[in-house]
Amino acid sequence: MLVLLVGIQRSNDCGAFWAQLGLSHGFLNLTSPGFSIELVKDSQTLYSLRPVGSSFDFIPGDMMAKRQSNGQYHLGDLTFRARKVGSTTWVSGDTSTARSPVTAISTSGTTLAAANLTPTLPTSSLLNITRRWIVEDNILQLLFDVTNSQTTAVEIGALGIPLEFNNIFTDRTAAQTNTLCSLFDPYIGQDAGYVQVTPLLGTLPPLVVLPVGQSPLEGWRFLPESTSADPFYQSQTFEGLYEWQFHTLAYAQNEWSAVTPWNAATSVTLQPGQTRTYGVQFRLAPSIRDIERTVRSANRPVAVGIPGYILPMDQVGKLFLNYSSAVQSISVSPAGALTWSTNTDAKTAGWVGYSITPRIWGRARLSITYTDGTLQTVHYYMTNGATQAIGDLGDFLTTSQWFNSTTDPFLRSPSVISYDREVDAVVKDDPRAWIPGLSDEAGAGSWLAATMKQFVQPNAAEVAKLEQFATEILWGSIQNENGTVKKSVYFYEPTLLPSYPYPTTIFWGNWWSWNRAESFATDRAYDYVHVAAAYWALYRVARNYPSLVSVQTWQWYLNQAVFTVDIMTGGRVGFANDGLMGETVIRYLLNDLKREGLTVNATLIESRMRARENVWAGERYPFGSEMAWDSTGQEGVYLWATYFNDTTTATNALNSILAYQPLIPHWGYNGNARRYWDNIYGGKLQRIERQIHHYGSGLNALPLISAFEASPTDYYLLRVGYGGLSGPLSNIDQGGFASASFHSFPDTLKWDAYSGDYGPNFSGHSMGIGTFIVNHPDFGWQAFGGNVISTSPSVQVQIRDSARRRVYIAALGTLLSVDAGAFSLVSYDPSAQTVIITITAVPDGVTGTAAAPNGRLVIEQKAMLSGVALLKPTANLAFDAGAYTVPFTSGSGTLTLAM
Repeated sequence: MLVLLVGIQRSNDCGAFWAQLGLSHGFLNLTSPGFSIELVKDSQTLYSLRPVGSSFDFIPGDMMAKRQSNGQYHLGDLTFRARKVGSTTWVSGDTSTARSPVTAISTSGTTLAAANLTPTLPTSSLLNITRRWIVEDNILQLLFDVTNSQTTAVEIGALGIPLEFNNIFTDRTAAQTNTLCSLFDPYIGQDAGYVQVTPLLGTLPPLVVLPVGQSPLEGWRFLPESTSADPFYQSQTFEGLYEWQFHTLAYAQNEWSAVTPWNAATSVTLQPGQTRTYGVQFRLAPSIRDIERTVRSANRPVAVGIPGYILPMDQVGKLFLNYSSAVQSISVSPAGALTWSTNTDAKTAGWVGYSITPRIWGRARLSITYTDGTLQTVHYYMTNGATQAIGDLGDFLTTSQWFNSTTDPFLRSPSVISYDREVDAVVKDDPRAWIPGLSDEAGAGSWLAATMKQFVQPNAAEVAKLEQFATEILWGSIQNENGTVKKSVYFYEPTLLPSYPYPTTIFWGNWWSWNRAESFATDRAYDYVHVAAAYWALYRVARNYPSLVSVQTWQWYLNQAVFTVDIMTGGRVGFANDGLMGETVIRYLLNDLKREGLTVNATLIESRMRARENVWAGERYPFGSEMAWDSTGQEGVYLWATYFNDTTTATNALNSILAYQPLIPHWGYNGNARRYWDNIYGGKLQRIERQIHHYGSGLNALPLISAFEASPTDYYLLRVGYGGLSGPLSNIDQGGFASASFHSFPDTLKWDAYSGDYGPNFSGHSMGIGTFIVNHPDFGWQAFGGNVISTSPSVQVQIRDSARRRVYIAALGTLLSVDAGAFSLVSYDPSAQTVIITITAVPDGVTGTAAAPNGRLVIEQKAMLSGVALLKPTANLAFDAGAYTVPFTSGSGTLTLAM
């Protein structure tokens, strides 16, 4: 149903003077047990919210003078849509649209400030609203008393509180951004919902915004504002603001009618004179790791999913709930998307456990109703079986995205090229030269994903094509013979290519429609990492599956990777001293050089990395990039700071990641590192928005998982890290196409049509995914990435992650990995401290994967634990380049490891 939205604002005799927030009229200074509070006197919206005893402010008061115009939102505003029962026309109201001073109400008792909002609402408003700032049980609350002021019943179809926190980076130095600003993310979980506001340092207490009474977080709406004036709303330096929506039916019937919203849309009907109160409360958590405990202390439901909320069809998930009221019923939408049964895994009072079995591909909403009427929703995404999803990806990349043209003038053929899923065709032309130009993240992404897929799951036909690409296009077209890497092989210069059919429907006048000289520039270090990764992945294939390669030797691929890193770090390439997306592959490369005994090359790489880390060690915020603020440098900074024992820099990088990579019971936000501008540069739908599972997820998960392996009782790191590593699986559709990211705005909620820069995301996935076996203090023996099939006398785990290449046993601090073959079953005996593993020539669940000639097992001690020594095979096995050779009988091999 499409209806007319009416919202006539009240005229104002005072004209433009009252069209502002009223900062010149002063402030109300208030205190609560937890916060020091300043309200703008005229509007009674928040100007400052500081924890008692702290100078940190969650509100951008220092930017308020630039944000005091009508139509700019502040915390304390309210928006709504309502209609008289029987009418089809929604009447809208918005306290920010035409501001007038609100009518202050005298206060007493627990009320700090109160006002009637009629002066700043439209004359057509069907509602009378009073806003109160109160302290209840020592907790600051913001309440809205919503009254039907009509003589007939009124239906409220939308009601929301705009949330303004200091996520404005405009005109700030790195130090100012990191010490003054926060990011905020929602758990769109109905009555169990909340918003977490995390200071960027990652060490300051975060703010947790929770519902009061019946005030569900039903929807999460981006708030439109003018983007033309400083501080430049909805830009790379100011993502924008969002609204906590209690009801969403009026949007679901109109702007969102083409999508399935996160939660079922509701409205509420008020009888004449009836009042309903909505509100939120503000609590400080001691730390980011304590957000869930803070939610529990507020007597709100908490959900913990293992391994998270993205479930491949061949894995059984676990869901643990903690709430003071018992579960009354559970339902799922779409019907049959997943099934559940209770389990007895929980070891701590207050938790109840469920086993979750995925049934239908795609999004699903699990709705849990408690006996006190509280509704909690947990959001899942189901994928094809993990190994099948990766197999589908490889097939799609090397068939549908395989570009083979004898007439292409840009030397792109043959290659794996960008793809548009909406028209099901490769992207041969785009005004952003890099997208069809096989470089930058959004152009290299597809061939990077294709080559890294061979690292974890080689396929003979795919390898044959990628060898052709690597030796004809990667080397010689994308990469010059002197080792430099072009920013794009595609360019817009009709005078040089008068016969090339540049589409006339494309606007070629923007800066990114590079000419040949601009495209052929070689000054961007980020591009070099992808080239090195492709060579390294093919080295791994050639080394461990030698029958699959025929064009070059493993030595050639390995040397090409070294050559590329050498040129990148030789002093002539820009951004080489920044942390680079996906550069964990250089650590893999360095380890392999050492394993192969190639000391000269290993020393070269190590010395270049040390020089970069020495720069970072002298900086407090060494996370710079091409952008004003970014979440790309932390991966490399953490990696090399850890390698060179720079604990301070590594800790700073890890804390930075924790501030922008949340732990939330929602597949789209759990482990989803902050990215919001990349659709401009790599997406088909170009806009600034909170992206879901862009490459930040897979890449920033690598430091988190690495840190967990070194501290195997820090389960927070595991949960967030595994959420990030799982993210790239959700990008792969049922046919194998992988999108760059999911659009989070509630009127869209779909995967972008472009493959774009998915490659770095999958690169992170391939290097970090595995099965992690833990004995959790609350939930007992669990496997992130596997199915626990018994716990006594040994813990037996079916390995079910997408790669089947890495198994971490937390109780031993030991990482088992295979260069060839796939883990199938792992059995750990805690009393004997022995491990029995089964390795197969091919992973199950997928066809077409090349069979390993034998298993190649690597054993690493990642954490030094009391009473634990390095595991070794009890059988006498050959040892080659750091790996034990495991012979196969009838396609598999089983061996015992002991100390």
